[in-house]
Amino acid sequence: MELFDQQRQQLIETEAPLAARMRPRTLDQFVGQDHIIGQGRLLRRAIQADQLSSLIFYGPPGTGKTTLARIIANTTQAHFISINAVLAGVKEIREAIATAQEKRGMYAQKTILFVDEVHRFNKSQQDALLPWVENGTVILIGATTENPYFEVNKALVSRSRIFQLKPLDENDLKQVVMQALQDSDRGYGKLTIQLHPDAIDHLVNVANGDARALLNALELAVETTPADENGVIPISLSVAEESIQQRAVLYDKEGDAHFDTISAFIKSLRGSDPDAALYWLARMVYAGEDPRFIFRRMLILASEDVGLAAPDAVAIVNACAQAFDRVGMPEGRYPLAQATLYLATVPKSNSVMGFFDALAAVEREREEDVPLHLRDANRDKHSFGHGSGYLYPHSYREHWVAQQYLPNSLQGQVFYQPSNQGYEEDIQQQVARRREEQLASLVEGIGVALPEVLTFSPTNSTEDRWLQRTLSQVGEQLGLVRDRLFHLAQPQRHHLILDLNAGSGLLTWEALRRVPEGGVYACVRTLDDAEALQEQASVLPELSRPIVLRSSLADLPQALEKYPDIRFDHILGHNALLQESDRPFILNSLVERLQPDGSLTLAETIPRHTQRLYRLLEPERFTKKLLNRLIKAEESIYTNPSDPMVNWDVDELRSLFHTANLTVDIQVEQTQTDIRITSHLLERWFRPGESRPSYADHLFNFLSESEVRTVRELFTKYLLNQVVKWEGAIAFIQASH
Repeated sequence: MELFDQQRQQLIETEAPLAARMRPRTLDQFVGQDHIIGQGRLLRRAIQADQLSSLIFYGPPGTGKTTLARIIANTTQAHFISINAVLAGVKEIREAIATAQEKRGMYAQKTILFVDEVHRFNKSQQDALLPWVENGTVILIGATTENPYFEVNKALVSRSRIFQLKPLDENDLKQVVMQALQDSDRGYGKLTIQLHPDAIDHLVNVANGDARALLNALELAVETTPADENGVIPISLSVAEESIQQRAVLYDKEGDAHFDTISAFIKSLRGSDPDAALYWLARMVYAGEDPRFIFRRMLILASEDVGLAAPDAVAIVNACAQAFDRVGMPEGRYPLAQATLYLATVPKSNSVMGFFDALAAVEREREEDVPLHLRDANRDKHSFGHGSGYLYPHSYREHWVAQQYLPNSLQGQVFYQPSNQGYEEDIQQQVARRREEQLASLVEGIGVALPEVLTFSPTNSTEDRWLQRTLSQVGEQLGLVRDRLFHLAQPQRHHLILDLNAGSGLLTWEALRRVPEGGVYACVRTLDDAEALQEQASVLPELSRPIVLRSSLADLPQALEKYPDIRFDHILGHNALLQESDRPFILNSLVERLQPDGSLTLAETIPRHTQRLYRLLEPERFTKKLLNRLIKAEESIYTNPSDPMVNWDVDELRSLFHTANLTVDIQVEQTQTDIRITSHLLERWFRPGESRPSYADHLFNFLSESEVRTVRELFTKYLLNQVVKWEGAIAFIQASH
């Protein structure tokens, strides 16, 4: 029986379609998806180390989901079982689990269960699989064309790492064609095929990112084209057009493409881009979307995003929808396009969203009684005074009078924010002016009950509050720097990040959170920092830990020689260049390790803009002579041409990046932080320096010993234990090729 099975398998492999024969067998043969299996990415490291956890591959057809699973089967030491959710049921799942238990018990061997089209499993089938994934009996690898967050059991998704595969780009598809033409065993390497450039461009374009569709078309073209007298099979543009006549539009009215396309359409309308709006509309109409659904979404947008900027929008779109119902298709496409163009070009305002702010206030606030003057006076005006004090607007000029209509707890609350677009621009000033008058009436007590007077007492002493503020502001400022760097860098989950100054962990841990399917390399300068970082990372799974590089930035190229193929999507640093003397060399070495579309994002404190200590005291504390000498001594610190640590400014920084052939954007932000002047800090300023001169060492270049002593005494007398405003500036730098 095994002999016949083997023969049948050989026949299947030789007679299989080209797309099946050309399926890659190793990671090096795999084309595309560098964002998840490129050098240094988490998935590639996990496959090579045979340390896989449960995975779900999600993406459109022909992007390599099943192929990746088969590569894993060829690479792993685990037992590999493959089933298709369309054909399999609970019985097949139980058989696979039984095999996995046997392999685990008898041979201590792990089992990987690959489930193709995993979203086709119903709830009971997915529930049958869940406990065995949870206890590690099987490692699940699922493949699906549908969004797993919607179509796959939430418990399975929560125990799996999701990898999204993207349609192959033009270069990837051309590489797939070349592989098929050159492979003598599985492709057409034994044939002489002349593929015209126009033909391959057409095949690649119409394949629409689907390698399987591309290979099927190539196979049809080759197999149906006879060879000429020289044995050459010519594939011209006309042959290619016959082989793949129409682009297959990926569109499932219940799937992601449906929701993603309507989302792109609505966002194009909201963004006032008529060209994009027409394109996405055409995509939907071409794929057979129900025009009534499109009209329904446009009616929503006419209120949500146009609103009072063009109050007729709802009426116009509704009229187009009624016209469509009357004329039908295909002529109904005219009112469909008319409504689209109208919404794309009309002024926009989302001021109606103020309703949801009001709704949130209703949910958040304690329900209050209707103010007395707004209550119904018809029933009990004489008994309870309901309606008493109400001012009838029509009795006043312009049919308006300033009085309060909100409950007492919400006086002054603003929900409606008129835009400066279209019709709302005309009423914006009117609304603002009337609010100002209402505010004045509130102060005067007109048309509103007087509020209750409340008292409160602070819970902390002045000293405690200052201390808390000092401590929190330092941490807050670092957090703001971190957040600003990641906002500028915009890393994606699969990116590789290098942290240039990871001693504090400020950027490293955030990077690990941002790129769970990528990787983080952390450069530290000392052994203590390296050990501390590794100890903190030991609680993470091995593949999720940062790769720690103990090196100065000058020696970083040597430290990275162990990883010759690694190129980083983002290189980040906080005060990374501050202490480096040879910045041009360091910058050039970093550029060599950037991806072509990578970025270098830094936050650097500018020394020349740092707080001057002599400004912390009032000038009258010094004699005029001493103050002038002190200013000269301190300013000389930041103008010393022989000290590259402190003598640079933004212009030098910009020139440095331009010299490295980088496009750079530098934004300077002034900072102000409350700090407490402690005895320890004063000691640091006035004791002799170790690796670098201290503040006192610089003063001795201009002041006598007695003058330096006087300065210290004044600082101690007037600054010790005081909280001062410490000013500075940070340059946020983003550079790319």
